[in-house]
Amino acid sequence: MDGTLIDSNDAVESAWTAWARDNHLDPAAVLAVCHGPDAATTVRRFLPDISAAEVDEHVAAHLERECADTSGVRPAPGALRLVAWMQENGIPWAVVTNAYRRLALARLGAAGIHPPDIVAFDDVVRGKPDPEGYLLGARRLSVEPRQVAGVEDSESGLAAARAAGMVVVSVGGARPADVVCRDLNELRQLLADAATRRCS
Repeated sequence: MDGTLIDSNDAVESAWTAWARDNHLDPAAVLAVCHGPDAATTVRRFLPDISAAEVDEHVAAHLERECADTSGVRPAPGALRLVAWMQENGIPWAVVTNAYRRLALARLGAAGIHPPDIVAFDDVVRGKPDPEGYLLGARRLSVEPRQVAGVEDSESGLAAARAAGMVVVSVGGARPADVVCRDLNELRQLLADAATRRCS
């Protein structure tokens, strides 16, 4: 979701900068690692001595902050055209995200994207880089993981898709990946070309 279908970079960095300052941490250090992992992982990384209950409190407060501010959230380049193309061609797809469902719905809605299904952090025991979310997404779509393209922009996401046995597609250059695309416009063209070859 973040960094692939939507550009929420400003909102993500604004929220984590505020959290870092609230906790007397270097915002630059937090921003260097906050993209991709779930919020609890980031909190524990920088506050390793707090209790599990305190981690939960930090995550809940951070979620409220993120859901309240979706300013600047917009579709990633090519996202709306890709979504329309998939819908027109009957291609099943879902969002698999380390964000909580509330936040996923808020950000996707702000970007004008309404996926047929969302596998959110609330739905799994272990978030990315664990493959659980991607495997659940494949089951919900009634397809085998090897038939799925996991489209990602972060190392944890790429690792999750690879561990699930999917074709790993990187948008923006993160590696290792089976396919690397500049943006979703290029991905849509690759998919359209592949569909044409299958039909010819």
